[in-house]
Order: sequence, then C-alpha cells, then structure tokens
Amino acid sequence: MFGDIGGLEVVTIVVMAIVIFGPDKLPKLIQDTMAFVRKIRSFADSAKEDIRSELGPEFQNFDFEDLNPKTFVRKQLLGDGEDPLGLKDLKDSVDLKSALNGGPTPTPTASVDFSKPAAPANAGPALAAGERPPFDPDAT
Repeated sequence: MFGDIGGLEVVTIVVMAIVIFGPDKLPKLIQDTMAFVRKIRSFADSAKEDIRSELGPEFQNFDFEDLNPKTFVRKQLLGDGEDPLGLKDLKDSVDLKSALNGGPTPTPTASVDFSKPAAPANAGPALAAGERPPFDPDAT
C-alpha cells in the first residue's frame, strides 16, 4: 500500500507532523493511531473468521489472498506449488555459469551488406512523362 513512498516523503511527513501537532501532542497522536490500526486489524481478522465459519468446514483453509486476480491466475496456471512444465528440474540440471563461461561464442548466421541500399519496393507500373498519378478521393 505504501510501497511507492520514498525516504524523503517519510521524512517530510514526520517533520510536518512535528510542526503541526507539536512535540507535546505527537506521542498521544501516535498511540491513538496505533490503537486505531490494531482495532482495524482485529476487525478484519474477526470478519475473516466469521466468513470461514459461515462457509463451512470445506473452506477452513481458504486463503483470502487468493482473491487477488494476479494470485488467482498464477495459481490456476501453475498450480499450488506444482511444476507442471518441469522447469525446476530443467533449472537444476543446467549450470548456467559454466555454460556461459565455457560455452562457444555465438556466430551470426546471416550477413548483411550495408554498402548498397536495398531496392525500393515496386508500387505499380511506371508513369509516362506528363502523366498524373491516380487519385482516390475516398482515400484522402
């Protein structure tokens, strides 16, 4: 939630809080804020437990983080900790450092001659001297 707040912003918020509320009211404000956060967390935890109890015993290990679309799609595509494509075995069998250090250097398979320009694409028959190019009023 606050992952995009940098150090300078945090310092600015702290300085503004000290200036606005003063050093004598700041400890009480921090205590009240922490009590509010704890109350919200306990409310959320109790709501989760109520939902689990109402859903029944088959949903006791239901994880609310699975409702996040990214997590849901990842679990549906890759499974719960499974490796359906066998990528872990492949990753364990190949030592990338030795393959990169001792392997052959790639050579280009095709050569390109940049000394002469490529021929222009043929757009149609050549126009005679003094002939006007075709005009399409619908295309303009």
